[in-house]
Amino acid sequence: MDIGFIGLGSMGLPMATNLLAAGHKLRVYNRTAAKADLLVKRGAELMSNSAAVASSGGVVITMLADDAALESVVVGVDTIAHRLAPGGIHISMSTVAPATVRNLAQYHAENGSTYLAAPVFGRPEAAAAKRLWICQSGPHEAKHKVRQILEAMGQKIFDFGEAVSAANTLKVAGNFLIAAAMESMAEALAMLEKSSVDRAAAIEMLSSTLFACPVYQGYGNAIAQMRHMPAGFRLQLGLKDVDLALKTAAEVRAPMPIASMLHDRFLTSISKGRAEMDWSAIALAARDDAGLPPSK
Repeated sequence: MDIGFIGLGSMGLPMATNLLAAGHKLRVYNRTAAKADLLVKRGAELMSNSAAVASSGGVVITMLADDAALESVVVGVDTIAHRLAPGGIHISMSTVAPATVRNLAQYHAENGSTYLAAPVFGRPEAAAAKRLWICQSGPHEAKHKVRQILEAMGQKIFDFGEAVSAANTLKVAGNFLIAAAMESMAEALAMLEKSSVDRAAAIEMLSSTLFACPVYQGYGNAIAQMRHMPAGFRLQLGLKDVDLALKTAAEVRAPMPIASMLHDRFLTSISKGRAEMDWSAIALAARDDAGLPPSK
């Protein structure tokens, strides 16, 4: 298929690369045009603006950092929402607020196109290996039409029905759980370190027995070894996602006291100059609180 792709960051670039490898043709746009060089060498067409990637009845994928970036390519004069009409589909794979999803879906519908939510779980290395878990929600017909496109980027697709914001609500909840797990590991490892127990040996045992799952294994090793660069997902974006959880919870009056604590943990970490580190670097704050020496 001919596909438009907007957003070639650490996640978007490998995802777009996999689409090319699957035989799809791509028109791409990124604010920093140089990030598209590899894709252009492999046959993608670089466009001068975001709206230009879209065509009537076609498909556009967006993988953007936040709500504002996503809204900027959808809402306004001559955007992808207009150029996809009639009948085109916008697959939004970004982590954004469920309320934003509902508003953008309505805007698409008013302009003759369709919004499909398809946020992903997985880091850049998983994106490169086509091992993303993709959550989707939105109109059944649109999901059926783009299934092969999503399969070219992920290992499994989970369907959460036709309520378009459902997948993003799940994504927000999932990222909150990851952050909470990292905080728990950080506190436990700080206690173990102060008790003269080897951090790496402890996490190896725990993540291969009681907590044998990707989050504890991947992030656990990074936290135990204090390995937070280069960033697969920046700490600044982690704060954004925790705040999305708090915002979503407030809308339905569901208290999330742990999320409130995580907000402060992320904010403290950013204030200490760690914004560009991986979001697992919130673990360093637990060492700070425990009076342990700074990591080298």
